Amino acid sequence: MDAKCKICRRAGTKLFLKGDKCFTPKCPMTLKPYPPGKKKKKKRSSFSEYAKELKEKQKLRNWYGLRERQFSNYVQSVLNKVTSLKKTKETENAENVLIRLLENRLDNVVFRLGFASSRRQARQLVSHNHFLVNNRPVDIPSFQVKKGDKIKVKSNFIKSAFFQKRSFALKKYKTPSWLKLDTDKWEGEVIGLPNMEEVAPPADILSIFEFYSR
Repeated sequence: MDAKCKICRRAGTKLFLKGDKCFTPKCPMTLKPYPPGKKKKKKRSSFSEYAKELKEKQKLRNWYGLRERQFSNYVQSVLNKVTSLKKTKETENAENVLIRLLENRLDNVVFRLGFASSRRQARQLVSHNHFLVNNRPVDIPSFQVKKGDKIKVKSNFIKSAFFQKRSFALKKYKTPSWLKLDTDKWEGEVIGLPNMEEVAPPADILSIFEFYSR
């Protein structure tokens, strides 16, 4: 079984790491909605707060497909920012700040626009220099886009077999409200800010902050 599918089974929830396969009846999380390995007899078990927080952290980190250092840097930057805001008597929801940082990564935006079926695939496409941001080539998956930025598939790649196949999926694809997609131009635009309700992360964000605050 694919290692990505085992991650979902350990987390106990779909993290959509395999793209289109996750929406089919063949999804291992649908067929075997329990942790991988031999089935054990059910017995009462209690998890420590640390274990619970660790599990929530792993869920969100794997959902975005980030390495531990990358993910922890995002969380720590938010914790530092919130502390700074408190000192200046300003307030901002730390959960929203973290989600915006993660959602505004170029690889995630490429995925959210429907140009890729998974974040992993989107990251590969960005790394292979398939996109322009405001008409400039960007091959850094972690590049932070902002409101008003336009993300476009390079013209020499549009007629490739991969994007021609994606064009069928795009016809019925609905982008989040903070993004606008022009399927004819293979171009997307950031028109707002990601919001927690629409993103619907699969983890308890506050538990993640607790984990890194220890």
